[in-house]
Amino acid sequence: MSVQTWLNRIWYERASPPWWLRPPALAYGAVAGSRRFLYGKGLRKSTCLPVPVVVVGNLSVGGTGKTPLVCWLVARLVERGRKPGVVTRGYGGTTTGVRLVTPVDDPALVGDEAILLARRTNRPVTIGRDRPAAAQLLLNAGCDVIVSDDGLQHYPLARDCEIVVIDGDRLFGNGWLLPAGPLRESRSRLASADAVIVNGGRALLEGAISMRLEAKNAFGLRAGGAKLLEEFAAGPVHAVAGIGNPERFFNMLRAHGIEVRGHPLPDHAHIKAADIWFGDGRPVLMTEKDAVKCSEIAGAHHWYVPVSASFAAAEGAVILDTVTSAIDGRAARA
Repeated sequence: MSVQTWLNRIWYERASPPWWLRPPALAYGAVAGSRRFLYGKGLRKSTCLPVPVVVVGNLSVGGTGKTPLVCWLVARLVERGRKPGVVTRGYGGTTTGVRLVTPVDDPALVGDEAILLARRTNRPVTIGRDRPAAAQLLLNAGCDVIVSDDGLQHYPLARDCEIVVIDGDRLFGNGWLLPAGPLRESRSRLASADAVIVNGGRALLEGAISMRLEAKNAFGLRAGGAKLLEEFAAGPVHAVAGIGNPERFFNMLRAHGIEVRGHPLPDHAHIKAADIWFGDGRPVLMTEKDAVKCSEIAGAHHWYVPVSASFAAAEGAVILDTVTSAIDGRAARA
């Protein structure tokens, strides 16, 4: 059993963590709280860029659906005549410093999510631990709005709008901070966010907006072409997911009538051929994030399944109005 699997059982399957994980969680909360206090009071400096910054983040570790939401938001901003760019950490990559990302970059250097964002948004994307410096590259590229994929807790970059995404199935786990639970900050942090979005699941928090991740087609990594997901319902398939919550991907496929043999991998896993070849020739479906790392080791039976964020019309308008108000408010203060 991997460390992450062991922690997930504590975080999401137990009502409370073991006693010996609680003291470090309390220490983590004290450090995180004092850090936010110092930035909030101006005792530590945040960099305020000359254009609006919208942060899409979460309270918990692991995937909650931030990246599909970022892609959706960037597309809507483009439709409204804006020139957005995306800044992200570049998790899983080995690059130090900051840099612009291209759709053909090596995921081992820049990370899988950065390449996915560059391909899906067709807008400038930068990576770097120093997010203000990475965002400056977007300004140099002519962007007039910065969208940060993750970075809710990265206070050196000042922001005009915060959107928090929550996994509707897992919610807040056992409610404890790291390492006793999955939370980076307590759920009271939601009160200061401009919008809270719940991705799927059965429990919608009061005042939150409901988001769905939808998929219709699978695309061949090597052979090209597309198939409707329902075309894979004739027999069992292998499904590979190196994301924060692999079961979400597996269950999405099952909802299309597909018999899934799931193969979960750690989030941002460095995928090897042995991780996606199973010796029986059955179709292998994987997430789009994983697919960017598999082009050189995939065969004709390997497919990736892109997902897109979807909202009820009224709720999508609420999100856009929230972001647009923050952008307009920034312009009015300039």
